[in-house]
Amino acid sequence: MFARLREDAASVLARDPAARSMLEVISCYPGFHAVAMHRVGNWFWRHEWRLLARWVSQFSRFMTGIEIHPAARIGRRVFIDHGMGVVIGETAEVGDDCTIYQGVTLGGTSLYRGVKRHPTLEAGVVVGAGAKVLGGFTVGRGAKIGSNAVVVKPVPSEATAVGNPARIIEPDAKTREHSPEVQGFSAYGVTRNMDDPLVKAVHALLDHATQQDKRIDTLMARLKAAGLCAESDDPREGKPFDHDYLSKIVD
Repeated sequence: MFARLREDAASVLARDPAARSMLEVISCYPGFHAVAMHRVGNWFWRHEWRLLARWVSQFSRFMTGIEIHPAARIGRRVFIDHGMGVVIGETAEVGDDCTIYQGVTLGGTSLYRGVKRHPTLEAGVVVGAGAKVLGGFTVGRGAKIGSNAVVVKPVPSEATAVGNPARIIEPDAKTREHSPEVQGFSAYGVTRNMDDPLVKAVHALLDHATQQDKRIDTLMARLKAAGLCAESDDPREGKPFDHDYLSKIVD
């Protein structure tokens, strides 16, 4: 257990630029305290001291503002940054090297006992502030959950989930070639070029509409030159299509 705690403290020191010493992490970081107390409560839970385990969990919640059910499985080097308002449910599993920010809920959507109600985070997952991951599915290795996202379905490895309900942004081929360690740590689940897929789809439609407008202009010019139509025959009426203005609205 003490080896695990040393690993946990070292991981905080490595991932948080605000941390200046091991002593500061051990004495001042509520996320570290919550994980440390959870390891004690989880030991009691696994050895059938269930009420005592819940007391430890409740004391940890009171002291840190972080609620972790003693039955939840927490891996090695898990970093809960700031942590206030974090809730991790009974059947949740958090893999090694995961990072969870304040206000995150790893919650369940089922009221049945004895079933997997809470999510599983595989190794290296980053869950941004305020995100809600709800259900008994898996968030793949190295995935990122954007701040305030509401995730209700599985997230593939190294993908990013954003929005409410969350939409999945698949990594491009170049990104797939690199591990999360090579890509670097992603604070708050924010990555470079993290465009919402819905926004991308709207931009594609706007580009297509602009191309169609240009084709119509070309066709009308040729028909007018041939004397086959007049100015009033242009099928487009009203305000002209403004690609730049609509793009700004979408962004």
